[in-house]
Amino acid sequence: MNNLIWLLRASKWARNPPSARRVRLVLAIVALAIGVVVLERLGWWPDWARLEEGRAVRLPR
Repeated sequence: MNNLIWLLRASKWARNPPSARRVRLVLAIVALAIGVVVLERLGWWPDWARLEEGRAVRLPR
């Protein structure tokens, strides 16, 4: 049933595609997120923007 819903969404999107402005916006957000991940992996992310290990919320098991 879920596949049918996605098929209907895809057909609706094919009939009425998003504008070029919206596509550019989504691509810019994705590029920004990838850039943040790359900066963090390279170690270039500033220390003030990192999450401290002991301060994270932990869910009980």
